[in-house]
Amino acid sequence: MKNTKEKLKIFEALSDETRLKIVECLLKGERCVCKIIPFVKRTQSTVSIQLAKLESLGIVSSERNGKFIAYRIKNKKVIDVLKCLK
Repeated sequence: MKNTKEKLKIFEALSDETRLKIVECLLKGERCVCKIIPFVKRTQSTVSIQLAKLESLGIVSSERNGKFIAYRIKNKKVIDVLKCLK
């Protein structure tokens, strides 16, 4: 049952275009919001909202260093899912 819930979280996260683009950007490594915005072509507030959603779903994690917040993929299964879609 836990495995099913984890799969549902992954698919929920990737079902939104902006969240999918954010995750694709993070496939290249850790990024701050300022590096993600140009990649997804959305406003800062939209990107921040979607990053918060991805964090709540356990897909990404963040680490604060002063004003800088770095985001990275937390759930490595997301990477496997996206590799299968290439």
